[in-house]
Amino acid sequence: MSRPPLTVAVTGATGAQGGATARALLAAGHHVRALTRDPAAPTAEALRALGAELCRADFDDRASLDAALAGADALFAVTTPFGTDTATEVRQGRTLVDAAAAADLGHVVFASAAHADRATGIPHYDSKYEIERHLAASDLPWTVIAPAAFMDNYADGWTLEGLRDDSFAWPMPSGVPLTLIPAADIGAFAALALRRREEFAGRRIDIASDALDPAAIARVLAEATGRPMAHQEVPLDVVRGHSADLAAMFAYFATHGLDVDVAALRRAYPEVGWHTFADWAATQDWTALLAAGRPAGETGTAVSAAEAPPRR
Repeated sequence: MSRPPLTVAVTGATGAQGGATARALLAAGHHVRALTRDPAAPTAEALRALGAELCRADFDDRASLDAALAGADALFAVTTPFGTDTATEVRQGRTLVDAAAAADLGHVVFASAAHADRATGIPHYDSKYEIERHLAASDLPWTVIAPAAFMDNYADGWTLEGLRDDSFAWPMPSGVPLTLIPAADIGAFAALALRRREEFAGRRIDIASDALDPAAIARVLAEATGRPMAHQEVPLDVVRGHSADLAAMFAYFATHGLDVDVAALRRAYPEVGWHTFADWAATQDWTALLAAGRPAGETGTAVSAAEAPPRR
């Protein structure tokens, strides 16, 4: 017997992970309550056009969270320190969990980071693990999904600037593998966990859909863009000059990696529709991406690849 649709509150609904989760839930016939600080933003309006209910909410306004979560069946929760700091992320994450508990939600799926539970020493991984522990200590049925590195970062920000100069600038040695996942697969997995609460409640799952080293990533990007991309290893000192947090992350990637059993995930959850890096790269409009944002005659530099953080 089919179950009735869920009403799921989705934080970060106008961002990468929340947006992908909202779209996956809507496609499966569920009701999405998209929490956003600005319901009039174009990204929010795009979700409304797909059928989402927009709801103004702010992590620093507990009353707005209480109102947004009232009557919901479940919550997809994502937090970030970028734009603030890790202490703010922890405080906001705790507030969100407490609001979910007060609303007596039937399930919370929290998006953390792969290996955040392994004492990595990476500040924005440790902050997520603090929120994980607060969630686990609550009376809420919970699931933690922990994505590996985001494929989507390779088509945006400082990495894209390097690609415009035919260079995949990345602060890792060429031969060290890294597990990767696109936002679409995170959203599909989160929606699966929300639909199958009994199977996923009480579990923490690292997720990834492919594993490649930077040299292989550069080859895939060369094929996808039709340009002679080559990996350039950005020194960690350059990264550290902009962010000690990100330097710690890339140092961990280079020395420990993010081991996630991609093959086992594909076998266990084929309905996610996992994408390889080549699959993802083939869907990007590289002509537009590589042409955008560059005034005539201006050139970039691969070293600028360390100037802005990857989104999470």
